[in-house]
Amino acid sequence: MAMMESLVERIKSKVKGALKKKSSSSKLSKNGKPYIKMDKSASVKVEIRSRNARKLIDKTLKAVDRPGNITPIS
Repeated sequence: MAMMESLVERIKSKVKGALKKKSSSSKLSKNGKPYIKMDKSASVKVEIRSRNARKLIDKTLKAVDRPGNITPIS
């Protein structure tokens, strides 16, 4: 019975090790180096702000186009 328990423990540890390797390798690039998180450039930040502003303008215009229908802008 002790041999069976030790066999089960060895299998469990091998499976855990394989799962750890698999999850850590998914964060690595093809050459084995981890990805570096890049900051957003100024132009990308401006683009995001302009998109958000455009969405807000569109919502406002939709609300104004229906003057009899008062709905809060969310």
